[in-house]
Amino acid sequence: MTAHEMMNLGRSGLRVSRLCLGAMNFGNDQFGCDEKTSIRVTHAYLDAGHNFIDTANVYSATRSETIIGKAVKDRRDAVVIATKASSPLGPGPFDSGSSRKHVMKACDDSLRRLGTDYIDLYQMHRYDFDTPVEETLSTLNDLVRAGKVRYIGVSNWTAAQIVEAGAIIAARSFEPIVSLQPQYSILTRDIEVEIVPACQRLGIGIIPWSPLGGGMLTGKYKAGEEPSEGTRFAAPGPFQRIWRTRALSERNHEIVKLVLDEAAKLDVSPIALALAWNLARPAVVSPIIGPKSEQQLAGNLAALDVSLPADVIERIDAASEPHVGYPHDFQRMARQLRSMMVQQNEPRAR
Repeated sequence: MTAHEMMNLGRSGLRVSRLCLGAMNFGNDQFGCDEKTSIRVTHAYLDAGHNFIDTANVYSATRSETIIGKAVKDRRDAVVIATKASSPLGPGPFDSGSSRKHVMKACDDSLRRLGTDYIDLYQMHRYDFDTPVEETLSTLNDLVRAGKVRYIGVSNWTAAQIVEAGAIIAARSFEPIVSLQPQYSILTRDIEVEIVPACQRLGIGIIPWSPLGGGMLTGKYKAGEEPSEGTRFAAPGPFQRIWRTRALSERNHEIVKLVLDEAAKLDVSPIALALAWNLARPAVVSPIIGPKSEQQLAGNLAALDVSLPADVIERIDAASEPHVGYPHDFQRMARQLRSMMVQQNEPRAR
């Protein structure tokens, strides 16, 4: 195995690779890859010296967890497995959510599918408005105490929800939240407004999902053309409804064109550029990649050897700056005005 840089996940002692292998594609008949291919990709990732794999109980109708369990069974202790609960597995009242009843059963079911007796990082996939957050945090704390879970994280939570949870954790001495898994890419930078600052203050590491904008930043989706069969945008369901309305906008196509142009100038792939941009963002620990082949995996891992020049980052940031409302727009204006005043008053070289 080749040694690669690793980082602590938030304020924990859990050391993870700079790129996390996402397993949402594994076993997915609509836009993913079959079990044999999934295992080959996983082994190639691990053999290259990386250790961080993310899945969820709902991915591929639970098949993803089963595939990961098979892929890592001979080297379990060297691998950091992250999985999730709370998204719907069925129509019943206890088939989803973050109640004690659901989370306890979901954890046991994930352990069985993964073929392990502990989960390294257990994450709440979404916020449950029907369950008091203190109940969820108490349950996760109990799972850590029972040895079934090592660390806890959340996904798709707002800044207010994260801060509220942090206050309860501090008051009750519960196990801390060490990670947040949000959507974050050059095309989707909303978390920079409130969520990233909240994570920085609480010492929470960020594990971005969809750092390639659902594949938009690869350049494979062209303006005015229908998505190719076998891609997420072409697959029926929530991905098509959400990503096609948000991602396939004129503004985003303009941003993608800039990314492609900048990548060509640097003689790197747009994938490597987009991932390198993500890796350099504040509080980001390990963007989640979703390769469906060993070739795609190699293309993703190439980002670890890319260091973007400051002027390239500035041009991309300027073109993709997130739109914000009040009071964030007012605060941004005040910061910019302050910066201009400081620059104007700096002594000039004689």
